[in-house]
Order: sequence, then structure tokens, then C-alpha cells
Amino acid sequence: MTFEELGVSAPLCRAVEELGFDSPMPVQEKVIPHLLENEGDVVALAQTGTGKTAAFGLPVIQRVDLSRDVPQALVLSPTRELCLQIASDLADFSKYIPELKVIPVYGGSSIESQIRAVRKGVQIVVATPGRLIDLINRGVVSLADVHTVVLDEADEMLNMGFLDSLNAILEHVPDNRKMLMFSATMPPEISKISKRYMHDPVEIVIGSRNEGAENVRHIYYMVNARDKYLALKRVVDNSPDIYAIVFCRTRRDTQEIAENLIRDGYNAEALHGDLSQQQRDIVMKKFRDRVTRILVATDVAARGLDVDNLTHVINYGLPDDTAVYTHRSGRTGRAGKTGVSVAIIHSREKGRLREIERIIGKTFERREVPTPEHIIEKQLFALADRLERVEVDDEAMARYTPAVIKKLGWLSSEDLIKRMLTMEFTRLLDYYKDAPKIDFIDEKPAKKREARGKRGEGREAPEDFPDKFDKDRRTASKGMERIYVNAGKRDGFFAGNLIETLNKAVSGPRVDVGRIDLMPAYSLFDVKKADARRVVAALKGMDFLGKRLYSEIAEAEKDYAHAATRRSREKQYAANDTAAPFRKKGRSPRRK
Repeated sequence: MTFEELGVSAPLCRAVEELGFDSPMPVQEKVIPHLLENEGDVVALAQTGTGKTAAFGLPVIQRVDLSRDVPQALVLSPTRELCLQIASDLADFSKYIPELKVIPVYGGSSIESQIRAVRKGVQIVVATPGRLIDLINRGVVSLADVHTVVLDEADEMLNMGFLDSLNAILEHVPDNRKMLMFSATMPPEISKISKRYMHDPVEIVIGSRNEGAENVRHIYYMVNARDKYLALKRVVDNSPDIYAIVFCRTRRDTQEIAENLIRDGYNAEALHGDLSQQQRDIVMKKFRDRVTRILVATDVAARGLDVDNLTHVINYGLPDDTAVYTHRSGRTGRAGKTGVSVAIIHSREKGRLREIERIIGKTFERREVPTPEHIIEKQLFALADRLERVEVDDEAMARYTPAVIKKLGWLSSEDLIKRMLTMEFTRLLDYYKDAPKIDFIDEKPAKKREARGKRGEGREAPEDFPDKFDKDRRTASKGMERIYVNAGKRDGFFAGNLIETLNKAVSGPRVDVGRIDLMPAYSLFDVKKADARRVVAALKGMDFLGKRLYSEIAEAEKDYAHAATRRSREKQYAANDTAAPFRKKGRSPRRK
């Protein structure tokens, strides 16, 4: 199948051939003929990187009346970056159609210059929703002659809160226009838009609904929560040619992990909502130019990014929404290339992992965190490969080689190789010489314990008799301090609540939490010694679901198992003592 056989005009075929498109991709084979020949609208479910822009861009360009300088086609995208990328691609496709005018309009740039460009005449408008509404309200853009509307990454636009904006824009386009909606997933809101604004839409599915990209391998590492950053560094070190996005849940995590990576010698940058548009543009230019090899980003900041040839997407923890994971992993393995989606998780995220597997129809491979020996060997062989592939300019080197050979001639080839490798890998060798051990969480013992628990039902459990089992829980890990807090599982206080409470209460640098032991009436957890006192001070007096928190640095010999019970009794006695004088006089303590 060729583009010409799909009905694409000769100038467009010539342009796409020069861009390296040998034959249409599946999404293009299905969408292009429908937009060129058939009536009715289209809902296309396809992953990022499957050739969507050409699928809608080529027929949209072909359907434009070049004799009229009015907006005839509208393409809506969720972000500035994607808006610019689509406009650039449309310009490339229309290389041999000089009369065609395509203009991107988006926030974060001068609206006056965009107004001037629109007033000079335009046939295709590529826009972000907010800026387009602004131009409509100013009377600059009229959509009265629009015959084709494309919503690209529609689910992303809904996730970003653009539903009201989309409704407002679509009210301005003619009722008889053709509409195409691209989405990686099919949330209920997409169905509502299609029912409200589309006419008998045809659903085109590339692959299966909500499935991940075919060329992406999904792997995971399960480590203790305190070891996640160390595991991240080892994953990066184990991939010498890595070009990756690391996804974090919060802006704070994003900035902190990026700063730590930069401090540790990696080419990394942070991308999150606290950056100005100018800072964001600089970060993205460095990443696209591969000056930056690792982009640490939040999901919101990374929406709509169009970056090719990513080797890895790394999930620093799993998102709550499977659609978010689908978008993350779909950023690698694009355009027929292979990619890897990595999840670095702790044991409490295992259930979430299995749910994602079920929905996307993929199985995650369990991997052990790379060992220092394996990483160093991988890096050495990568250097050897680069040396083998390097192109030597004999003529340019001729004047320098004799002097260098004379200087180093006393060294054997083996000595030269050893010295070169030592010089290249000093930092790596020094770091991994005393590298801390990353615990590999084995799932099998947990299954055995569960089986033993079923066989021994009715026996005493540690939580039923905490005084017998509390000794080890009072001892902190090496370099850490153990903290006691008077809230436990009976209070609905779990690990997530603890982390959330700490984030709210403790000011200054983020507190890293180590081992957590949750008991019915209290909890014990580890923090770095330097953070212990400010954590205790911050937690004291905090309110958790109506319970006033008390915290202290745990003492190894103190019986915390009954501390909460004692405090409850003391409060009860105190209340009784306060009430007693009133009762002696026959009065209620609530009366004056």
C-alpha cells in the first residue's frame, strides 16, 4: 500500500517521501481514506507515536481551498509543545504547496504577533483551547468557514480540565463540519463529546482499547521505599545510551530527584508546573537536542510532549490512573522503534501493578536491581563499542600521531587500555566500590507466611500481643532514628497517611522515611537522624481525623505497646477529677 493508493495528492506524496515515509502506517491506512472520501465523523483510538499527525494532516491539507484565506480547518491540542509540533509537521507535509498557510496559536507567547499573523490570512489553525477562545472573544478568529475539526489527544485535554473550553469552541463551528477525535484511551467524557458534537462517528481502533504500545517492554523493580532513588540511579547507569523521561507524582518530588541526579553527575533537568514558559522552553530545547539525557517530569508538565527516540520511560512509582500509565509508556517505542517502560515500586504497589497489567493486556517482567559488577561491565563494553565505531580522520591526525606515539610508546596496548578505562570510569568505580546494598524484596517468603497463617488460624498474632513482639520494632536502622507516633491502624492511620501528614507538617527539606511499622494503636518509623527532632516537633499537636497526635524519639527499652492505653486512661482520670466537684454538689459539669 502507498500514500498515492490511499488517495493522497502528488505534492503531498512527494513531501512525505522526502521525509522518509516509505509506506503508510496502520492508523494512516484507516483514517486517510475515510477523511478524503466518506461522510461522517471519526473517533480514532491510537497511541502516541503511531503516525496520527500524518493520518489527519494529509487529508486536512488536501481538502483546503487555497483560493480562500479564511480558517477552514481547526486542530486543537492540549499543550503548546504539541501545538508547535503539529504546525511544524503540517508545514513539512505542505512543502510543495506554497499557497497553504498554517498558523499555531498558543498561550505563553505574544498574542499581538499571533493576531497580526491571523489577520494576514490563514487556512489551517492549530491551537491550544485557552488562547483560541481569547482570539474568538476578541473577534480575531472566525470559525464560520471551518469544515474540519481535529481534537488531538482528546483524553489529555479532558485530563487538563479543558472540557468547558472544548464545549465553548465547538459551539462556534458549523454543524455540517467533519470532526475527527484522536485519543489514546476512551474515558466516559470522550463518549459524551462524541454523542453531543459528532454525527454518526465511526470508531477506528489501532490495537486494543487502552492497551500499551506494541513495541514497549514493561519491566519492574520492587525495592524498599528508602531505596527507590538508589534503584533509579542503577537503572540509569545500566543503560549507557539512555534517553529517558522519569515521571514523578508531585512537583516537589520532581525537583528534588532532578537536583539529586544533577548533584550526582547526571545530565538531568526538571520539568514541572512551577517553571515559567521561558524556563520550560529552555529545558525542552536542551532535552530535544540531547544535551539533557534525563528529563524528570510531572504528568501535567509532560502532557503533549512530542519527543522521538526515547529509550526509556521510568515510573518513579505507579500512577493511580491506568490511562496515565498508558500515556507515559506510549512515549517510548514509537514509530516502529522499541522502548522500555520501567516501574520502580515498593511492595504496597504490587496490587496496582497487577491492575495495570489486566487493563493494558501486558505482563510486566520482574527484574533484580542491576548489581555494581553488572553495571560496570555494561559501561565498559559500551565504551568499547564506541571505540570500535569511531571514524578516524587519518589526514587530520597525521601531524599529531607521531609525537603521541613517541610519548606513550613505552606502554603496552594492555596498559593503554587499562589507563584509558580507569580515566573514563573513575567516578563510577569509586561510587560502586562502597555502594550500599539494595534489598531485593522477595515475594515468595510472603506467600509462605500467608500459607502458614492459614494453617495456623487461631494462633496468637503479633498485633494481638504487641508486648511480646515489640522489641525489634523499637530499634532504628543504621544511620536512622526511630520515631513513635500515637496513631495506628485502628485510627485509620496507614503509610500513605503518615507520608501525607509529614509533607503537611514538616517545613524545609523533604523528609525521607525508612522502615514503617504500623500497629493497631501506634506507629514506629525511621527517619534520618538529622531530621528526627524537627519531625517530632512538627507532629506534636497535629490533628488526624479528630485525634491529637503525640510523637517522640523512640527509646529501645520503652514499652510503646501499652503507652496509648495508659494515655487514654490518664485522660479519662483527668476528666473524672475535673468532673468530681460538680458531681459532689449534684450538678452536671456542663451546667453553670
